[in-house]
Amino acid sequence: MDNRKAVFAGAHGQALAGRLELPAGDVTATAVFAHCFTCGKDSVAATRIARELASHGVAVLRFDFTGLGQSDGDFANTTFTSNVGDLVCAADHLRDTIGAPSVLIGHSLGGAAVLAAAHRVPEVRAVATIGAPADTAHVEHLLGSSREQIEADGVAEVLLAGRPFRIGNDFLLDIKQQNQTACIAGLDRALLVMHSPQDDTVGVDNARVIFDAARHPKSFVSLDGGDHLLTDRADATYVARVLAAWASRYLAEDMV
Repeated sequence: MDNRKAVFAGAHGQALAGRLELPAGDVTATAVFAHCFTCGKDSVAATRIARELASHGVAVLRFDFTGLGQSDGDFANTTFTSNVGDLVCAADHLRDTIGAPSVLIGHSLGGAAVLAAAHRVPEVRAVATIGAPADTAHVEHLLGSSREQIEADGVAEVLLAGRPFRIGNDFLLDIKQQNQTACIAGLDRALLVMHSPQDDTVGVDNARVIFDAARHPKSFVSLDGGDHLLTDRADATYVARVLAAWASRYLAEDMV
């Protein structure tokens, strides 16, 4: 397989860094992978799932949201809405290079982002979420006591997954204003909801809420035994193989 660097402008003009995983043979479809909150394009789940999908003929663009990883910008100035904008820019980049994505895949908050972005990418036929929250405000619980400091000072440094991140009050205000239920109900694309019953970061009840809000065609796959970040290689491989089989019904017929 071929792994190439990708650079494109994000929602606010900053240069976003990505990796394009290309199949060894013909490209049967393209997809965009949105990583989890504060993770990055090189997370275990993003890397393994993208490479496994590439082995099934799907070219996958994984990228760092603004202010994360190798992408430019200040994470403290980003919001959920700007993340959705970055995701749409990633889809635009694929459209301009090898072909618009027919599949959007999102992990954790990235799952919420693909649900919100799908209507802005007309070529998308299918959306898959992995360990996604049903409500963007779910992220608040990760901030703990820092939420009060963010609201008081406008920005605060928060320790997430052992790393410090600056989070601004605009982010808090923005996640409270999202209407994910409406996005899910009006998705008008095939939906695959994947979630582990053992997920202690985003509880599996979120999967039920997403599934119930969506219209058919929709499917649910239990990632029994997996953790939220899919750190076990076998879990990430399983997700990718199920995704490839499920998405095959919705892949683009013609590639540019």
